[in-house]
Amino acid sequence: MTDEATSGITRRHLGARALALGGALAIAPFAAGPAAAVPGRAERRPTLRHGSAERAGLLPAHLRQLVTDAEAFLGPSPKHPWYAGAVLLAGRGGTVALHEPIGMAVRYRAYDEKTDTGVEFPAGQQIPMTRDTVFDLASVSKLFTSLLAVQQMERGKLELEAAVASYLPEFGRAGKQDVTIRHLLTHTSGFRAWIPLYSAPTYEEKVRLVYDEAPISPPGTAYLYSDLNLISLQLVLERITGRTLDTLLREEITGPLGLRRTRYNPPASWRPEIAATEDARKPWSGLERGLVWGEVHDENAHSLGGVAGHAGVFSCAWDLAVLARTLLNGGSYGRARILRPESVELMFTDFNTAFPGDEHGLGFELYQHWYMGAMATPRTAGHTGFTGTSLVLDPTTDSFLVVLGNSVHPVRSWRSGSAPRVAAANNLARAVPVRPARGRTAWFSGMRGAATATLALPALDTSSGGARLTCDLWWDTEPGADVLVLEATDDGGSTWRPVPFTADRPGEEPQQHPSGSAGGWSGRVWHRVAAGLPAARRLTLRWRYTTDRLYVGRGAYVDGLRVRAADGVLFDGARPADAARIEAAGWTPSAD
Repeated sequence: MTDEATSGITRRHLGARALALGGALAIAPFAAGPAAAVPGRAERRPTLRHGSAERAGLLPAHLRQLVTDAEAFLGPSPKHPWYAGAVLLAGRGGTVALHEPIGMAVRYRAYDEKTDTGVEFPAGQQIPMTRDTVFDLASVSKLFTSLLAVQQMERGKLELEAAVASYLPEFGRAGKQDVTIRHLLTHTSGFRAWIPLYSAPTYEEKVRLVYDEAPISPPGTAYLYSDLNLISLQLVLERITGRTLDTLLREEITGPLGLRRTRYNPPASWRPEIAATEDARKPWSGLERGLVWGEVHDENAHSLGGVAGHAGVFSCAWDLAVLARTLLNGGSYGRARILRPESVELMFTDFNTAFPGDEHGLGFELYQHWYMGAMATPRTAGHTGFTGTSLVLDPTTDSFLVVLGNSVHPVRSWRSGSAPRVAAANNLARAVPVRPARGRTAWFSGMRGAATATLALPALDTSSGGARLTCDLWWDTEPGADVLVLEATDDGGSTWRPVPFTADRPGEEPQQHPSGSAGGWSGRVWHRVAAGLPAARRLTLRWRYTTDRLYVGRGAYVDGLRVRAADGVLFDGARPADAARIEAAGWTPSAD
């Protein structure tokens, strides 16, 4: 067994569990999916209301820090603001504990490329963000298209493994005859990332460009994120239902869930309540449009009439929180049900096990630290949008995060990376308490990047043999990058050697860690650790946690440290005198 905790269902396992029978989706229950992540949630089916951090089971200081950190990105990040403003929403269970607007929804009327500055509206014409500000979601729209597709699978009109060409014969041109619906939903179709559909003069010719597009790799052999996948899925949905995508969205999702501020092509009356996007002009934009405000930013979606499978949906933070709660409920919200629980679990199942690092469910991205930050687990699902939007759902903690920013306002070149999303996710992850395994406090490694934290016991005499370390351990690290190691020295620290250990969690077989290290996701549960120790006159043990500079997980906790030998207890962290001899660099006592 490897030292790094892993989780996931292979496509072979999926095939044994999910069968398309007569076109209908029949799915056996999956382990630890969204609908079962919190005991009893399926029965409670919570709906949302604003409440305190304490009511949500969150730590208020870290929610306050979420806002403080988000506000920092209103300034140089590093040269220009990452966004002109944002709406932040975080919650757990049925409680929205944070719903905070910052900055401006409309600040700039133009972009001056000669000076690389934004030309601001007069102060009286600028519009601040509010809780209800509506945003162009950009690629977060893909989630709605994916939900609509899975609904059609439930109804027997669409099959996951069916060829797209079986619904759209024209699609089978140019070597795409073997592309399936699953390939579209998981970005493994072989499509290149993007083509300028807006260059074609008519709708029919734009669609023909998609049909004539040849894949750059055989379907199923590579992951490549492509807008063309969800545009193609839109064409399938419209063909099999006889309804346009905006009608499907209204009748099948936003109507039943009461999402009154979610739609394609918002009316002109909404414009004062919509966050502006870009001063769209060539060469940085494909179209000459000037300030885009109240219309879809994406050029291809705009050229398709504002209704597209990959972009075009406008929404607000609260509506996205309702969608998040619906999915975490297993497909229901209040009295409305838009999906079966097993369908939601399917959407949150990794189909891309052949492409590590590109974990993907049906429409949803999974386990992506680059924007999920420390909320990322093998079961965490979400998506981002080019305009500065993101949605993250963590079924393991029943928590959800919405970050809506207008990061292309006034121009797309000002945005860089995903630091505000990561910072917000890290703070929400930290706000979910990890209670000590025993006693009032446990040692916590912290969540700093580019850091090394050590937790060392005093030198012990284990020369009599048979010495053994036991403790409780909780860890969640960025896989392959950050690592927790148990190591020992008998020469005063000149050389350190790893100490193999066994980690035992309730209800599972013990995990062997022969290299003395642990990494990845441990399941948000405490493990009981046991390690045999070498015989030495002065043996010093330490836990060392090392992170890289990019992303971090939730960190590591150690509790109940104890060393016993044949002749008695050599160290017991529960004894105040022994606890005082622990040398902690970067680790701190934590009660949460």
